[in-house]
Amino acid sequence: MRQRSLIAITAALAAGALTLTACGSRGGGDKGSDSGNGGTTVVIGVDAPLTGDLSAMGLGIKNSADLAAKTANKQKFVEGVTFKIQALDDQAQPSSGQQNAVKLVANKDVLGAVGPLNSSVSESMQKVFDDAKLVQVSPANTGPSLSQGPDWRTKKVRQYKSYFRTATTDAIQGPFAAQYVYNMAKKTKVFVIDDKKTYGAGLAGTFTAEFKKLGGKVVGTEHINPDTKDFSAVATKVKKSGADIVYYGGEYPQAGPLSKQIKAAGAKIPLIGGDGINDAKFIELAGPDSGGDLATSVGTPVEELDSAKQFTADYKAAGYKEEYSAYGGYSYDSAWAIIEAVKKVVDDNGGKLPSDARAKVTEAMQNVSFDGVTGKVSFDEFGDATNKQLTVYAVKNGAWESVHSGTFTG
Repeated sequence: MRQRSLIAITAALAAGALTLTACGSRGGGDKGSDSGNGGTTVVIGVDAPLTGDLSAMGLGIKNSADLAAKTANKQKFVEGVTFKIQALDDQAQPSSGQQNAVKLVANKDVLGAVGPLNSSVSESMQKVFDDAKLVQVSPANTGPSLSQGPDWRTKKVRQYKSYFRTATTDAIQGPFAAQYVYNMAKKTKVFVIDDKKTYGAGLAGTFTAEFKKLGGKVVGTEHINPDTKDFSAVATKVKKSGADIVYYGGEYPQAGPLSKQIKAAGAKIPLIGGDGINDAKFIELAGPDSGGDLATSVGTPVEELDSAKQFTADYKAAGYKEEYSAYGGYSYDSAWAIIEAVKKVVDDNGGKLPSDARAKVTEAMQNVSFDGVTGKVSFDEFGDATNKQLTVYAVKNGAWESVHSGTFTG
């Protein structure tokens, strides 16, 4: 999700995060610090919105990465290495994300970073990480330009060798939604709205192009201010347009009220968006008339995957207060990809980390491949996920329910 729809922490875990930061401050160079038990501590940074409107998703990312670190330690997956996380709150703000990237780079024990949630935040972090040769694996970014460059529609050029993601991109998600809306939902007239941000505008753009290609008609467009919750003027335009569906490029804090106000204006038509609205909070904000609203999201529902059964059981057993949310499985897999890369580097260096561990871990990430929570995890030449599966969800009886899974055919 960005830019491009789970988890919170107990007070004890929060206290643990403080200990973590102190641990990182001990130094020890790229070799990691002594864990106190004769081994090496490797810190995995986590950046996500841990407070604010998107915290439901951000806390899910944090806790799922924490679970991966704990699981690796329990299994002694990398002999002599203890994994911990250092989680930082970006509040979904690019400036905060950049500051957090600088903090993580400054902690020499950090050998990889999971996150962020938002593509716009990632744009501010990528160069900081890349200059430090610190690998970044996002579980949620879907903006194509992050990996394939600003001209990705005509010429794909990898931007940063340190950037990877386990979520597929909006180059696929937008068109996938358009195919579902036109071919399966039989909607032919769409009103397209976005929040002008990297994720939302990009997603709306790829949806629109495919919808027109299929023969659909765009009967109106609008850009909204994501800092407001009054969409009555836009709702009136939607009603007058004759649209039989609304496509919204953005996230649930705005999508929920937008859907509610469109219905209140008399347009009893579904709203569909991307993974940024696929959260229970959307339904709460949209109200009882949200039945029939739709969302696409990357991958297949974790609850439907045999590969995710252990994750969901372990997550529940760990006692996290919040849900793992839309990106829990992808966050776990992002952290585990870093753990796999660390293992490769340690194994290749006689059982210990080399002095240039960050560069070596970044290099190893390109060839990481394993069976993860979300399915097969590996990366293409741009650092993008090779798993291109997507799912359409519908609001039914006050909850998101998967109604269609597949891949974009274009």
